[in-house]
Amino acid sequence: MHLQIHPEVADALESGRPVVALESTIISHGLPRPDNLRVAREIEDSVRSGGAVPATIAVVDGIPRIGLDDDALRTVAEDDSVVKVSVRDLGTLVAKRGNGATTVAATSHLAHLAGILVFATGGLGGVHRGARDTWDESADLTTLSTTPVTVVCAGVKSILDVAATLERLETLNVPVLGYRTDRFPGFYLADSGFAVDWRVDDPAEVAAVMHARSALECDAGVIVCNPVAPEDELDRTLHDSVLVAGLAAADQAGVRGKDVTPFLLEFFHTATKGRSLEVNVALVRSNAVLAAAIAVAAAA
Repeated sequence: MHLQIHPEVADALESGRPVVALESTIISHGLPRPDNLRVAREIEDSVRSGGAVPATIAVVDGIPRIGLDDDALRTVAEDDSVVKVSVRDLGTLVAKRGNGATTVAATSHLAHLAGILVFATGGLGGVHRGARDTWDESADLTTLSTTPVTVVCAGVKSILDVAATLERLETLNVPVLGYRTDRFPGFYLADSGFAVDWRVDDPAEVAAVMHARSALECDAGVIVCNPVAPEDELDRTLHDSVLVAGLAAADQAGVRGKDVTPFLLEFFHTATKGRSLEVNVALVRSNAVLAAAIAVAAAA
C-alpha cells in the first residue's frame, strides 16, 4: 500500500525542507460547517507563515494522503461519509476504500511513514475519567510510545484525567516538554494544575532534543506543550462549572467510551456560547506556528 504524497510535500521532503503534519479530525469532527473548511486553510497558512510546508493528512477514497489538494480537503470538511480513523482502523478503511479523518494516533503513524518529523494538533487524547473501571484510554498514548514524531499540542483536553495521563506517558517513555512554561497545559486552560519535568524556551532547544533522541535510537515521540495564550484562555470559573455540568449530563445520558469526548466538547460549545470553539481554533493556530518554527530549526 502506497501513500499518496502531495507534490509540494514530496518536493519539500526530497530537498530536506521543513514540513509539518496536520491532523484532519478537527476538520471533520471538531469544527462546525462551513467554518471548518476555512479554518483548515487558515491553519495551513499558519504553517506556511512559519516557513514550513503544511501536510494535512487524511484517507480519501481508500488512499492515505499526505497533504491534501483542495478537492480532498473539501471532501474531509463536507462529506458525511468521513469517519474518525485511528491506527487500528486504517487497514480496514483503506481496504473498504472509505474516507477517514485521522486522529492524533493515525496522523502520527502516517506522518512517520512519510518521513515527517513534526506534527501540530490541538490537544492530545489521554486517560479518561473513570478509566479505573472502564479502561478507557486514547490510542494516542500507545502510538506515541512507538512513533518518533514530535507533537506540538496544548496538553490534553481538560475533560480527561490529566494526572493519570501524565503517569501513563511516563510509563510509556514519552517525554513531555513545556514550551516556555513549567506547567502542563489543559487545552482550554494554560495550566492544568500539574507540572512538567522539562522546559524548553526556543525551537532550537526542541530540535536539539529531537536530534539527541534520534542519535540514541529512542523510538517514542516527543510532546511539546504549548499553552494557550492568556488572552485566548477560557475563563477558569466558567470552565470548571461547565465541566462539572457536562460530566453530569454525560453520565445521565449514559454516554460511554469514545462518545464521551465529542459529547463534552459539544456541551462546552453550547454552554460557553461558542467561546470554547474560539479557544480551540486559537490554540491550534498557535501550535501550527510553533511546529513550523521547530521544523525549520530541525531542518537546519
